[in-house]
Amino acid sequence: MEDLKAATHVEHKLAVPSQSLGENTIGIEDEILFQMAEQIPDFANLIQKARRASNFEHHLTNWDAFKQFPKAVLFSFVLSLAIIMEGYDTSLLGSFYAYPTFQERFGVPSKQGGYQVTSNWQTGLQNGTNVGQILGLLIAGIIADRWGYKKTMLGALISLIGFIFIMVFAKDIGMLFAGEVLCGVPWGAFQILTTTYAAEVSPIILRPYLTTYVNLCWVTGQFISTGILRGLLGRTDEWGWRIPYAIQWVWPVPIIIGVLFAPESPWWLVRHGKIEDAKRSLSKLSRPGDSEYDIDDAVALMIITDTHEKLSREGVTYWDCLKGVDRRRTEIVCFVWCCQVFCGIWYGGNIVYFLQQINFTNNQSFDFGLGVNAIGWCGTVCSWFVMQRVGRRKLFVTGLGIMFTVLMLVGFLGIPSHTTPGLSYSSAALLLVFVFTYDLTVGPVTYCLISEIPSTRLRIKSAVLARNCYNIASIIANFLNPPILNPTAWNLKGKGGFIWAPFCLICFVWSFFRLPEPKGRTAPELDILFEKQIPARKFSKLEVTPFRSNNFEIISDSTVLENEKSVMTSN
Repeated sequence: MEDLKAATHVEHKLAVPSQSLGENTIGIEDEILFQMAEQIPDFANLIQKARRASNFEHHLTNWDAFKQFPKAVLFSFVLSLAIIMEGYDTSLLGSFYAYPTFQERFGVPSKQGGYQVTSNWQTGLQNGTNVGQILGLLIAGIIADRWGYKKTMLGALISLIGFIFIMVFAKDIGMLFAGEVLCGVPWGAFQILTTTYAAEVSPIILRPYLTTYVNLCWVTGQFISTGILRGLLGRTDEWGWRIPYAIQWVWPVPIIIGVLFAPESPWWLVRHGKIEDAKRSLSKLSRPGDSEYDIDDAVALMIITDTHEKLSREGVTYWDCLKGVDRRRTEIVCFVWCCQVFCGIWYGGNIVYFLQQINFTNNQSFDFGLGVNAIGWCGTVCSWFVMQRVGRRKLFVTGLGIMFTVLMLVGFLGIPSHTTPGLSYSSAALLLVFVFTYDLTVGPVTYCLISEIPSTRLRIKSAVLARNCYNIASIIANFLNPPILNPTAWNLKGKGGFIWAPFCLICFVWSFFRLPEPKGRTAPELDILFEKQIPARKFSKLEVTPFRSNNFEIISDSTVLENEKSVMTSN
């Protein structure tokens, strides 16, 4: 009887003793449960709504989700189009190093004939973009948390329109470098805003599609840039390289229009106490119908999750990402995004320049580049279906294993001093396999993991830190990769696979032991799994009950009273 009194000594008698959880089932901490009950008015009713919302999410099918949330899909797709610009410019810059008019304008005479942009300037231009992105990420993380996704996105798009002028009318390579740095600032904002917005406006089952669509936009941008350069190869004037930069003005205006009509993230509104605004946002993202979806239930789940995270964590600063239970979550997202670089995609994905160094003509190289981008596009689409079946962890680890094998094979094919046509085509075919594997596994899965692993209150800040780790890794890759391929530097050609293979192996080993499986988990379920310090390989094997502790369960007031009467009668 004393245990029952202790359990019900919270507002409106909300908790009763429950049967202990099974061996493979975990729940919330007793203390946190009671603190939540004391802080949230009408907590028992809110818990019931949150349970219904959680059950709805777990039983939602793909088709029903697309029918219920078509506007969420539409607005997420519109915002993610901004990534096309970043993928476009990243691929553009790498391909420009093999582009005759760009080489002549910004390069130096080469001993092999023609012109080459020096290895130092190749590194500098690419790192200039990364420096800008690091600044943009840090700024966007603060602004988005304070003023929301829409205002931050609009500011980034408007500033980009002005910065593109600098690259289009660059008079020398120093001015081009400045343009790359400044354009990197809004690109950095796009990197986190698009992925986290997609995660916060969609149900669990749609997240793999909407978050990995970001990677599809990246590949689409690369495909467009390669196609445009292929079409302009015949131009010998300066507009041969200015036009590709100017085409970037096509994207911002339609995206700005889409952002103006898009609703703010309901999770962001709940975190700022704007409950009614969150309900209105959800009503704009969903379509009314005969389904069991209820906006009040969905908001209740957000309130419960937000309160739980407030009580179990100290704050929402960058420093808080590195403290307590969130340290592990930050480690995972940071390393996952670093794997996108250290898997060797800087080497395997720079296929146009690579093929030129192994005696392919300009036309052959760019034609092959178009084919590779098309294969990468198909790989990302295939990942939507594979990921739903096998999960994130298995797909990520398997992809790294295949890419490590390909890098070693390319390295062995590069050992002969005289490259024959057969060896060249074999290396090219292996790189096709490499790019397809990357865009089926590590490339898109990363965006899904980045949106799911962090807590909801630290999602933006964690994504900022993770993407900046990616940018730092990119800076390292930008110092390492140009000399590997550049004929004026190391000129390793295929043997560069041996340089990248050990990095890929490290990523594989880390992922096998540290990467958990978040597939099918709601935000409160992931919170509990991390709070209980569950090993990564056991994440998918445990059942989680986010609305009860190991000893007590939140139920309605009337059930509490009936339970109490029965206990008193038995005594």
